[in-house]
Amino acid sequence: MTYDNRATVRKVLIITLFLNLFVMGLKAVVGYWTGSLSLLADALHSVTDSANNVLGLFASKFSSPYPDREHPYGHQKFEAVGALGIAAFLGIACFEILQGAIERILKGGAPVKISPPELWLLLVVLGVNIFVAYYERSVGRRVGSPILIADAKHTMSDVWVTITVIAGLIGVWLGYQWLDIVLAFPVALLVFWSGWSVLKENLPWLVDQMAIAPEAIHAIATSIPGVINCHDIASRGVLGRQVFIEMHLIVDAPDVETAHRITEEVERRLEERFNPVRILIHVEPPTYQSEQISFESRAE
Repeated sequence: MTYDNRATVRKVLIITLFLNLFVMGLKAVVGYWTGSLSLLADALHSVTDSANNVLGLFASKFSSPYPDREHPYGHQKFEAVGALGIAAFLGIACFEILQGAIERILKGGAPVKISPPELWLLLVVLGVNIFVAYYERSVGRRVGSPILIADAKHTMSDVWVTITVIAGLIGVWLGYQWLDIVLAFPVALLVFWSGWSVLKENLPWLVDQMAIAPEAIHAIATSIPGVINCHDIASRGVLGRQVFIEMHLIVDAPDVETAHRITEEVERRLEERFNPVRILIHVEPPTYQSEQISFESRAE
């Protein structure tokens, strides 16, 4: 069964886009008023939040799970490409933060001036960020959307960045001006780690990494009456989102109708365990012999 979650994904991305624009504007205004390098860097980080929402809307539009003539396996890799775009934005943000901090150390700059009302505004920003992160993650897990889950991780990194910046600005308010520059570096590291996590989670989908251990598929298939063995098992995709399984099945069947019934039962059991899944089975006669479950041990 194929599930199209794009309408829900678009709704969430539009809501969070407006919230992120509000957060970005508030951070930029307060950063400009105070002259805080760490807060302006945080505002730059929030620019990527909004850009990620736009990118996600674009990716979601073209990531239909339904196959067509040009894309017989569906279009869901567009969404994974969108998630990689988020990782790229995070890398750019990390570079900009580090560059600004180093320039402030080498060239100096005007002292940061912060007041209690501005700190209260930043607490409002923090509350909005926390809401966006949990909202996206909750809906992303419910509908199985990697673009929402990736963007939620990005926003959660923004939460920790904002907490760090607020702590630094409280220190600046108490007279420790150097905190603003020093804290710009951990902000950059948090941004980098968020981007690396998004990259690591989406590459397996794009490079067709194994989705299910072939031994698990083999165990289910051989538990069906009439199945003698199965081999050359391959799988790709992402569990819980969409998986494709291919296998050769050796069946004890005197006719095509019996072989078909056996393979239907194998497909039903696999769908129960790994749905959504598309399965391709090549049927072979009982005289065929093979112990090659997967491809890992074949000689080069």
